[in-house]
Amino acid sequence: MNPGLIPATILTGFLGSGKTTLLKRVLTEAHGQKIAVIENEFGEENIDNDILVADTTEQIIQMNNGCVCCSIREDLRTTLSDLAEKRRKGELDFDRIVIETTGLADPGPVAQTFFIDDEIAESYLLDSVLTLVDAKHAGSQLDARQEARLQVGFADQIFISKSDLVDPAEVAALQHRLKHMNPRAPQQTVHFGEVPIASVFDLKGFNLNAKLDIDPDFLNADDGHDHAHHDHHDHEHGEHCDHPSHQGHHHAHDDDVKSFVFRSKRAFNPAKLEDFLGAIVQVYGPKMLRYKGVLNMKGSDRKVIFQGVHQLMGSDLGPKWAPGEDKGSKMVFIGIDMPKDVLLQGLEQCLV
Repeated sequence: MNPGLIPATILTGFLGSGKTTLLKRVLTEAHGQKIAVIENEFGEENIDNDILVADTTEQIIQMNNGCVCCSIREDLRTTLSDLAEKRRKGELDFDRIVIETTGLADPGPVAQTFFIDDEIAESYLLDSVLTLVDAKHAGSQLDARQEARLQVGFADQIFISKSDLVDPAEVAALQHRLKHMNPRAPQQTVHFGEVPIASVFDLKGFNLNAKLDIDPDFLNADDGHDHAHHDHHDHEHGEHCDHPSHQGHHHAHDDDVKSFVFRSKRAFNPAKLEDFLGAIVQVYGPKMLRYKGVLNMKGSDRKVIFQGVHQLMGSDLGPKWAPGEDKGSKMVFIGIDMPKDVLLQGLEQCLV
């Protein structure tokens, strides 16, 4: 892990969910960090000029507490490389960046920028995708807009705002629905965008590193049942949900963004797995939002940690399997109408 990399956070969320409130808080709270904010949108929700000092014709605005703010005029890649260069030359001083996307954007392409481009990958490390969900309007937004569902699918962390405006049963039903769409993102209800900085930065949600495999939220993000005794893959979260209190609820929403888990105690044949996953992302990549896993590979005494966004995937050697540790693989796939059976059968056939 290169300590010189600049951590990047993507902040996405529904219109009116409180992204600006959250950003303002992050920018004005005295945490001693200098943050560069990149606004990937123009219009209604821009950061208010009252916390900016300086004339907004300037593309990069230095704020009174040392933070930096800029709007994307060209593409994100150019903006990121400009910022990194100014930082190297000592013209700008910042510790991390936050990219705020528009309320209607799919965060996928923004996340992909950090994978595709070598120059960007040499300067930045994508820390996590944070999604703000407005409890009051979430139901109708998720029903009506695929972008809203994509934002949930991409999240490493979900913040639910305005939960005080709806009754607790409704919040619980929303949380349940979000869990179906994305079991690996922890959810937190927040009040008026007041989120402790520790919940926002350095979440390591996106990193391909050893952190992932001790991340209990990911490895235990279970789908309501214990299949530990099966040497077999899981049911989709929701097929046999044991949450009687919302029994009527989640059948009403058959969201196109769904997740499923594959588990096995048998090792993977590395060549077969690579071929299979390569073929799958060629065909289904655009529908695959996030996928991530800890794998037991034949011939390796170390865990293999893999993840991807759309067509791009990468893997890394993790720590060694501990003596006596149960070797096994677990993968989580989140995507739009993915062919679950094709994937599960194909993965099964890659086992040794």
